[in-house]
Amino acid sequence: MSEILSLFPTRLYRAEIEDPALVEDLARTSQALSVDDEAGLKWCRKNGYPGYTSYASLNDLPWRFPEFKALAKQIDPHVRAFARLLEFDLGGGKLAMDSFWVNILPEGGFHAAHIHPHSVISGTFYVAVPKGASALRLEDPRHPMMMAAPPRKAKAALENRAFVSIEPLPGTLLLWESWLRHDVPMNRSAEDRISVSFNYNWV
Repeated sequence: MSEILSLFPTRLYRAEIEDPALVEDLARTSQALSVDDEAGLKWCRKNGYPGYTSYASLNDLPWRFPEFKALAKQIDPHVRAFARLLEFDLGGGKLAMDSFWVNILPEGGFHAAHIHPHSVISGTFYVAVPKGASALRLEDPRHPMMMAAPPRKAKAALENRAFVSIEPLPGTLLLWESWLRHDVPMNRSAEDRISVSFNYNWV
């Protein structure tokens, strides 16, 4: 007799927020920020960011703009549901959003692999995903420990792959634990890829 147990799974939460008017408002305001946010544009130039992000200049958007506040309110219950799935014991605390920013990747833009330290749950809401725009690529967090492991088959099951690409749509919400390494490959569309990213911390 034998059995196989699935241990230490990596969870990804996906939901579709069907609110075209909100998505349109977010796209318009995001594009305006990419023109008017001088501090953000300066940071992008200095750090070689191939596009625009408000991460280092305006990461408190729900406080500044009603459309981002409306989005944050829609995200909150999904984060609570994800935390229940993960069976977090928060004691007397809670998960609270502590940063919220825009990313715009033009043709040729990309975002190198990274994690979100000092956070518990991170995520992205997709505003504009034109045809040919990049997916979100997630990396198996066990890579540093694999040593002599052989490569996975080209058609390996999703849960056995070393990298998994998730193709979002406008209105898609993705959530993951903040230690999960991820990247955005090069945008091969002539149109901008627009997303809103955020972190939740335990307070």
